[in-house]
Amino acid sequence: MGSGPRRLSRAEARRVAVRAQLLDEPRPESLVAVVDHLTGLQVDPTAAIAPNVDLVAWSRLGDAYAPSDLRFALEEERSLAEHFSFVRPMADVGLLLATADDIVHPRAREWLAANAGFRADVLALLADEGPLTAAQVPDTCQVPWESSGWNDTKNVNRLLDLLCRTGEVAVSGRRGRLRTWDLPDRVYPSDLVVPPYDVARAELDRRRLTATGIARERSAGNTGEELGSGGLGVPCLVEGASGEWRVDPEALDALDDPHDPFTGRTALLSPFDRLVYDRDRALELFDFEYVLEMYKPAAKRRWGYFALPILAGDRLVGKLDAKADRKAGVLRVNAVHQDGPWSPETADAVDAEIAALAEWLGAEVVTG
Repeated sequence: MGSGPRRLSRAEARRVAVRAQLLDEPRPESLVAVVDHLTGLQVDPTAAIAPNVDLVAWSRLGDAYAPSDLRFALEEERSLAEHFSFVRPMADVGLLLATADDIVHPRAREWLAANAGFRADVLALLADEGPLTAAQVPDTCQVPWESSGWNDTKNVNRLLDLLCRTGEVAVSGRRGRLRTWDLPDRVYPSDLVVPPYDVARAELDRRRLTATGIARERSAGNTGEELGSGGLGVPCLVEGASGEWRVDPEALDALDDPHDPFTGRTALLSPFDRLVYDRDRALELFDFEYVLEMYKPAAKRRWGYFALPILAGDRLVGKLDAKADRKAGVLRVNAVHQDGPWSPETADAVDAEIAALAEWLGAEVVTG
């Protein structure tokens, strides 16, 4: 047997990536299973179709998922937790707190130290009256947070976010779209374990590679979130792609198992979906070019305000330009962009998935 990195075809690399993201058949069994495997779902307020957490969950679970499942898991069952703009497995909270230094910038820690009185006020208020929304927390900061303008005058939100990352407060639930905050011992389990940093970092890196399947050693998403392998995994070379990749060893075992063949399906993905979040990786492995165009002037958009990437088997084949009009009860399909010619079977499968999305939303498909 030859030495050196293993060689993968691009089709094999794509199938590893798709399967790792639970976008093949069979579908996963539950929301908690999805979040546990993917390690987290990004919380984003954009809801042109549906909030990102709901859209990503639906892409995996189909009509077996309802947004009420998320509320139950977060607020009643406490099997999931909202932490730093992500829905995470509650079992991972200790790992996240152990590695808080990785996501709390030194400047933010200096600001916390300069606002010791503000911090004490907030913790005392939550102890007496929590859970509370940020709007219910007075701003008693000694040193305002300074930014380019976006976060100015948002000292309470900034403090609560930072204290959540360090484990001094926790998101207890939501009132509408507003987070409610409380002390962590009222939200997290009493037996929560925060392991040593090295142990936690290694476990988070391992879990991230399992959720990604294949990655560069270092690779960031479009907001700077680390999506690389952290040096873990089996070194591989991918046909037509430069440089070395790292692959989850269990994914390679599945690829080699003749009794566990890859079975693809059609899926409509959120622009924040981790299959496409690393735009460079999507281009290298899938020949898929994508830009989220919601911040572009309408005249300069190629695919639409919030175009959904379209997965067909192990290929990303186009974008769906659609918007949910909840008051009218319609899913308005403005365009379906094909990246290349589709077979009749692919076109039919995409139409069926659009119809399934509309049914899940309780809407009727309207084109044009």
